[in-house]
Amino acid sequence: MIKITMFSQAEKVSGQGVGSAYSELMKTLKKNFSDTLEIKVNTYGKSDISHYHTINPTFYFSTFFKKSRGVRVGYVHFLPETLEGSITLAKPFKAVFDKYLMSFYKRMDQLVVVNPDFINKLEALGVSREKVAYIPNFVSTDVFFKMSDTDKQAFRRDKLIEEEKFVVLGVGQIQKRKGVDDFIELAKRNPDIQFIWAGGFSFGKITDGYDEYKEIYDNPPANLLFTGIIDREEIVGYYNIANVFLLPSFSELFPVSILEAFNCETPVMLRHLDLYTGILGDSYLKAEDAEQMDQLLKEYAGNPEKLEEYRVRSKEAAAYYSEEHTSKRWLEYYSHLVGKEVFEND
Repeated sequence: MIKITMFSQAEKVSGQGVGSAYSELMKTLKKNFSDTLEIKVNTYGKSDISHYHTINPTFYFSTFFKKSRGVRVGYVHFLPETLEGSITLAKPFKAVFDKYLMSFYKRMDQLVVVNPDFINKLEALGVSREKVAYIPNFVSTDVFFKMSDTDKQAFRRDKLIEEEKFVVLGVGQIQKRKGVDDFIELAKRNPDIQFIWAGGFSFGKITDGYDEYKEIYDNPPANLLFTGIIDREEIVGYYNIANVFLLPSFSELFPVSILEAFNCETPVMLRHLDLYTGILGDSYLKAEDAEQMDQLLKEYAGNPEKLEEYRVRSKEAAAYYSEEHTSKRWLEYYSHLVGKEVFEND
């Protein structure tokens, strides 16, 4: 048995991808490898591997007890640059936080990124690329899946959305980095399309642009629905009734929401960022800016049957980032760290 301690407070803040990624990993490891991995959470007994999902100060102090912690693995969910447009901190506090964040990462023996693009960025920040591994996110098909047409229609009726209404869904925290300004503007330009943003203010008033967004959140255009933070059992319904999942973010790592949309076979439209090139290929509709998003939405709202090609691409992408494949990569990774090969590489 490989003894692993997971250090995480990710689930204490609702509506953020870090918590979803942690929850998915824990569920699949316990479901598939309970006979190989002995997993504990936030305990300080001796472990073969200590896997840090969040950067709490108490966790930082625990890294100094090397004999108890074993191999220290840090999960890189964000970098200093990806916090720009997410939260607002006074410059002195931001500088201290950025320094602390990189100090935490450098305390690790190994780091795992969810996007290979961040290996170079970590190296530029002083981290040896030899200690960085890439393992993508994934989501469970038990939670995120394509619903039957009957269930989709029932969900529309429950949410008072007309059966033939073209629906554009955005998911994530309400913040500048997510491109919420463009999402709101697109809603204003397309009054005949139903826009829905599932998510809220996970970081409260320190959210970048909180006052501005709270005003719009409370008084949205007639065709824009803000659901607030909702559970995953409900959000799967919104993915399924959406004609297009639109994430206009300016900066990301590997959003779990994209994988959730893939699993539901929902066509995906993204602002075209370099970081998507190596991980998503041609599985999504690319838009350079809000103007192109507007053009594409108008085109597909008038001809929704043309989106069938991107439903197929979403289905194919979901298969590539499957739970089964990714969970095996985690087992291989943990096994390698402690010198135990528990099964043949597939």
